[in-house]
Order: sequence, then C-alpha cells, then structure tokens
Amino acid sequence: MYKIEDYCEKLQDSLMEYFWDEKEGVFQNHYPLQEEENWIYWWHAHAIDCLLDGYLRTKDKKYLIRAEAEYNGVFIRNGNTFLHNWYDDMEWTALAILRFFDVTQDNKYKDQVLLLWEDIKTAWNEDLGGMGWKKDQRDYRNTPANAPAAILAYRLYQRFLKKEDLEWGDKILSWNLKNLTDPETGFIWDGLNRLGDGKIDYEWKYTYNQGVVIGALLERYEIQKENADLELAVKIAEVTKGEFTAACNGIFPYEGVDDCGLFKGIYIRYLNLLAEKSEEHSEIKKTIQQNASCLIERGINKNGLAGGHWDAQEEKCVDLAQHLSGIMLLEMAYRLS
Repeated sequence: MYKIEDYCEKLQDSLMEYFWDEKEGVFQNHYPLQEEENWIYWWHAHAIDCLLDGYLRTKDKKYLIRAEAEYNGVFIRNGNTFLHNWYDDMEWTALAILRFFDVTQDNKYKDQVLLLWEDIKTAWNEDLGGMGWKKDQRDYRNTPANAPAAILAYRLYQRFLKKEDLEWGDKILSWNLKNLTDPETGFIWDGLNRLGDGKIDYEWKYTYNQGVVIGALLERYEIQKENADLELAVKIAEVTKGEFTAACNGIFPYEGVDDCGLFKGIYIRYLNLLAEKSEEHSEIKKTIQQNASCLIERGINKNGLAGGHWDAQEEKCVDLAQHLSGIMLLEMAYRLS
C-alpha cells in the first residue's frame, strides 16, 4: 500500500527539478522548456500555495525557502510589484501571500496583501455591481474575479476584524450568487457581459468557478454560522461532480490547455475545505481520495510529473499549471488521510 505523503514529496521535488529556473528565480511554464515562454503571473500564486502545502504537511523549512524564492522572483519578474492589470490574478496572489503571513507572521506579507486589496477593490463596478475582470474591461464581471475577492475579504476580516472587509465580502458574494448561479441546480456560471451584450457565458463550464464559490460560502459560514451557506456549498459540490465526472467514472477530466490546467486543482483545494467541515461529507472525501488514487496509480510519468489527465501519463510536455493541480490534489488528499 502506498503512502500518499511519499507521492506528495515526489511531485514537490519534481516541481523544483523540472520547472525551477535558478537564473530567472521563478518557475518556468513548461517542461521541456519551450522556445518562447510567456510570463503568466497568476500561475505563480498557486506555486506559492503548493509550497506552503508542503510546509504544512512536513514542517520542513526547505518549503519556506522555496516559497520565499518564488515570492521574490515573482515580485521582480512582475516589475518589482505584485500589482497587475488582471484583478483575478491579483486576488490569487493576495490569497497565497495571506497564507504566507499565516504561516510566518511576517508583516511584510501582510503589507503586500493589504496593498493588493486596496487595488483589488477598485474592480467594483458601481453602475452594474460585481468585480470587473481586469482594469481595462471592468464591465465584464466573472466568477474568477468575484468569488476569490470574497474569500479574501472574509479572511481579512477574520484576521484583522475590520468591519469594512466583512461588508465587502457580503457585497461581492451576494452579487455572485444572484447573477452567476443557476437558481435550480446551484451550478456556477463563468461570467457576464464579456462581449458587451449583457449575456452570460452559459457554455463556459469550469471546475474552479464551483470551487471558489464553495470557498467563499465556507468563509462566510465561519463568520456567520448560517447553515444555508454550508448547504449551498454541498449542493454545488454535488452538481459539480455530476456535471464533470458522470462520464469519467468519478475522475475529473482534462479541461483544456494553458490556464485550464489549474482549474481542477483549485476546485479540489476548496472542496477539501468543505470535506474537512464534517464527517457527514464522506462522499466528498471519497471523491478527492478517488481522484488522488487515480493520479498515483495511472497519471504520474517517469519524471514524477502530473499532466492534464489524472488517469493517463503525459510523456511529451507538462505545463506548470497541470503539475500544480496534481500537487494540490495529493496535498489535499493527504490532509484528509
């Protein structure tokens, strides 16, 4: 019988061996390295998150050293700032850095989070409601720009007790639930007004949208203890499993190239928080453990890398995004074990 922590360690070590660029001081996007590599800022927030997962599992300071190196490298590579054009990208970064503060209690991380938060709040669309996707397209409001912002607001409130942050969390989450949630099934839609026509992208179905709304509901539940939030989170998890895994024997499928490689890992991160809430959620735990077992048994290649499919090995090119999702899956399954 395998030990899941051994595979967590295997994927964490492969992350450093095959993606870390010592010269650039950051992770590269692909292995093998491509001739032209774009800077994809938001992937690095999840790299920091994964390294913090490794530290929380082992208490080995090597993970903090790696995370600090990535943190510094991203800051420099992004122009000596964490501020960015894309609001959702800054939200992922703020959430990761806030976890870094939680682990270390170093106020330099807190200061960066608060700086990001002040900029993120400018995403709110006063005329239409909701958080805009990016600074040059504020009228396109989507779940990836809203639910993570609500999570951040609620977490800031829980740590620093600033009432304004609680109000922001309630305002943002309420907008997301009212405008981008199927009232019958609880399924979370991606966004609206992308093309300036006021329409919702019903055909855009992604796991991470479900995950971040679950995450926001759980943070509000921690504060307000309303069972309705927990019940809706469970409903979203149930419809997500049916929507994405019914044809795949319970395994979350490959969602697409590039950014899509991160989506199911993010979903699992927040699904795990729901699974940890109660022993009553045994089916949710089983879903995570089933996917982790599948990845371990079928999806890790000879280099210890996880590709876009959790049920098949990728022998050609593995994206950093894909491998990070694999790490998130195994680290979350370890927490449940």
